[in-house]
Amino acid sequence: VKGKCTTDHISAAGPWLKFRGHLDNISNNMFLAAVNAENNDMNNVQNKATGEWGPVPATARAYKASGIRWCVIGDDNYEHAALEPRHLGGRAIIVKSFARIHETNLKKQGMLPLTFADPADYDKIGSDDKISLLGLAEFAPGKPIECRITHPDGSTETIKLNHSCNEQQITWFKAGSALNRMKEVAAGK
Repeated sequence: VKGKCTTDHISAAGPWLKFRGHLDNISNNMFLAAVNAENNDMNNVQNKATGEWGPVPATARAYKASGIRWCVIGDDNYEHAALEPRHLGGRAIIVKSFARIHETNLKKQGMLPLTFADPADYDKIGSDDKISLLGLAEFAPGKPIECRITHPDGSTETIKLNHSCNEQQITWFKAGSALNRMKEVAAGK
């Protein structure tokens, strides 16, 4: 995502509001107004599995159907609408900075909100790169996450990503959401 990414970029208002109570339908507006850093277009991304270009929600649905986990790489002040990316199979949001409320919402939805330890690392990630988050089994408060970037030529580099998750929020991530964790606790797990 290029530039500022607000609620209206992630989950645009307008005719979509009639679907507010239906997550699957409202997810069809995910990132429609966000500018793709790869091509400067809105709602036009390349499906890296097929090479085809298409709408963001359709590409996310194709990834989800294929079991491909995905993440968003964003610029500054990334904000709100955590439920749609999670519903469509997103696992992490990696940005230069978050709006505070959105960071909290991501945690509750079981997504991993990460910021670049070095904001210049944003420019190291290309649209054809593969992202691997390393060491999640040892995910702990205050401990940076390592991110391996695999470039199309096979070369790799590792960068550090920061998070602000506490112990409880880490259990939410591992359970898939705060609600899933509450279900586990109620079941005695």
